[in-house]
Amino acid sequence: MNGSQKPYGTEIFEENEAEVRSYCRSFPTVFTVASGATLKDDKGDDYIDFLAGAGVLNYGHNNPAIKSKVMQYLMGDGIVHSLDMYTTAKHDFIETLYNVILKPRGLDYKVTFPGPTGTNAVETALKFARKATGRHNVIAFTNAFHGMTQGSLSLTGNRSSRSAAGVQLSGVTRMPFDGYLGEGIDTADYLDKVLADGSSGVDMPAAIIVETVQSEGGINVASFEWLKRLEDVARKHEVLFIIDDIQTGCGRTGKFFSFEDAGVTPDMVCLSKSIGGMGLPMSIVLFRPELDVLNPGQHNGTFRGHNLAFVAATAALDLWRDPTFENVVQANARTIRARLEAIVEKFPGNGAHVRGRGMMVGISWDDPSIASKVSKAGFARKLIIETCGSEGQVLKLLPPLTITEAELAKGLDALEAAVADIAGQSEYSDAA
Repeated sequence: MNGSQKPYGTEIFEENEAEVRSYCRSFPTVFTVASGATLKDDKGDDYIDFLAGAGVLNYGHNNPAIKSKVMQYLMGDGIVHSLDMYTTAKHDFIETLYNVILKPRGLDYKVTFPGPTGTNAVETALKFARKATGRHNVIAFTNAFHGMTQGSLSLTGNRSSRSAAGVQLSGVTRMPFDGYLGEGIDTADYLDKVLADGSSGVDMPAAIIVETVQSEGGINVASFEWLKRLEDVARKHEVLFIIDDIQTGCGRTGKFFSFEDAGVTPDMVCLSKSIGGMGLPMSIVLFRPELDVLNPGQHNGTFRGHNLAFVAATAALDLWRDPTFENVVQANARTIRARLEAIVEKFPGNGAHVRGRGMMVGISWDDPSIASKVSKAGFARKLIIETCGSEGQVLKLLPPLTITEAELAKGLDALEAAVADIAGQSEYSDAA
């Protein structure tokens, strides 16, 4: 990679950009170029990227197979913006989505393009669900994250995020996620009881929306049995079952959809982040054909037709034509898991344990300050890695699915060294 020779510095951002900025505070340097899982900053230093755009860059920075298609499209004066009009780029994406992803999995869905981001997908799914059922209430779960606009924020559990809304957030009933009440308590059974009881005080919902792995919530993994039970509850009470696969989809947990191994078939699926191929904004909602209830123009958006994203998305989906791609992802997942388990075994203090599924994994500590300290120590060792959870207690790994063996080894070495740095401090030990 060729980096810039000019040292930029962070002053212009700190003086002029709003205080709401966040990731840059954890990683205070100016990045210039990127390739695969490696970022370079204005000082010429290389960083291994275990953040990957918070799950946007499943296929890595500037993936050559995707980038070449985008460049070719632009050089041929391909249409960039088209509202929701028909274009060849949209045609090719829809055709590839159905032939490569949906039909081989036996999924009968229609698709809509609600706008550029994940929260657009969630808002659209809510609108479809409420109009299709005539009900307003939606079931969401503890520690959920579904977006930051009003409707999706109502579904989001984080108190700090919700407090910024400025208005009362309504239309949602919060239920405990799998494991939230401890072992031996099936929270799907609790939901079933609440919906069956006409005096529970819970309005019959239009939908249940769930993440199969709560990423921002702390990498809380729902068991396949619980997800299947949740689907059964939805069917029993004629409630729509929505899976938010915005961060867990596109291969992040091993298969293209995170729910495949659970044996469930949601009524709707929300996708964004890596569906755009190489970081280009895009989201879609997949839904059963009988839920196609919105009239023309009842949901709209200026950037529903981002054709560069369609081109990149099509090239990304082409990677899934080869079954070895999925095999490589799962092999990388096993490598990461084994290495994290070894790190925890070597530095077992403060309740350290590994959690996650596929290539969405992390280390959690009882002391919520440890994860942020390790993240900071990792940055000093040229590793980009973030934290998550209600108190930031989990160090979360989201490396590109396409990360090379060398990049993965370098990043995991830096991570182990960062944990060792913090483990050397007295407060790391459970006995301290």
